[in-house]
Amino acid sequence: MGGTDARDAVRGRVRAFIGSFTSAGGRGILAADVDQETGALTVTGATDALADPSYLALAGQVLYAVSETEKGAAAAFDVSGAVPRPLGVPALVRGAGPTHLAVTAGHVLTANYTSGSVTALPITADGSLGAATDVVGHEGSGPVADRQGAPHAHQVLPAPDGRWTVAVDLGTDSVVIYALDPATGALRPHGETALKPGTGPRHLAFHPSGSHAYVLNELEPTLTVCRWDAATGTLEPLGETPVIPAGTAGTAGPSYPSEVVVAPDGRFLWVAVRGDDTLAVLALDPSGGQATFRTAVPCGGRWPRDLALDPSGRRLYAANERSGDVTWFDLDPETGVPHRAGSVDAPAASCVVFG
Repeated sequence: MGGTDARDAVRGRVRAFIGSFTSAGGRGILAADVDQETGALTVTGATDALADPSYLALAGQVLYAVSETEKGAAAAFDVSGAVPRPLGVPALVRGAGPTHLAVTAGHVLTANYTSGSVTALPITADGSLGAATDVVGHEGSGPVADRQGAPHAHQVLPAPDGRWTVAVDLGTDSVVIYALDPATGALRPHGETALKPGTGPRHLAFHPSGSHAYVLNELEPTLTVCRWDAATGTLEPLGETPVIPAGTAGTAGPSYPSEVVVAPDGRFLWVAVRGDDTLAVLALDPSGGQATFRTAVPCGGRWPRDLALDPSGRRLYAANERSGDVTWFDLDPETGVPHRAGSVDAPAASCVVFG
């Protein structure tokens, strides 16, 4: 159940945590109980102790959040109670506009969009964050002048075996592979994979087998299917697949894909597309090396910034930033098509995680 506390698992309790932009009227971090029969979320509390906690990651009873501000930071929260409680003080990431973070090898890593860098922060004994142990800046640019004039690290994610960490950079049209030294917190650049110029890669998700990865592009509504070699830490692009219906690109304005999620059994993946305000369904072949667009359904709101599966893998949750809600969908086990089942108010919602 990916970070769920064992005691809660025994009791059958599942919780959700929703990040939101306080600068746009959000409540900060919301905690909610999940009805496992219906998928319904019931908000139990919220904290605005951190400005713009736009992305969250859960490790047991500790929740980590970025503060997506010019003076970027990350913070830890104890979530054993109804309301998330700050642990220690926020740690500066020594970068601007952190948009994503991940927990790996005793550290929290952040992807700093505005400054185009990746930061390592050590996790202390009580779960709080220490001072940054390393900050690595990316280099390069892309052909889309107003979005790719400089590096823009948008996501940082450990590979399935934990040996490598990948950082997706929208500004440089590339994925940078790192090795993190757990003893020192040093980030060693291992390699960089160039993607199609101008696609603006935003986020990446791995196939359950670990043999492939799927890079979602923001500036072009496509998904780049890649082969992943865990032994050598190399990512090989195989080709792009559309994530919107054929012939619709640009017909109703720009399409900005935001998040990609892969089914636990590897049969489907889902993509949230802002502008179109849809959830796309793509089918994967048994190897995971081919993705085929199947259909798209309304996201239940406006501007779906994030997409997440619940721990059972039977439901999909969309954080709709501009309509201010989290909407959940039951997934058809045969077709992968999401069917809207309900929603909860969450002003300026940006992220949802489960534990």
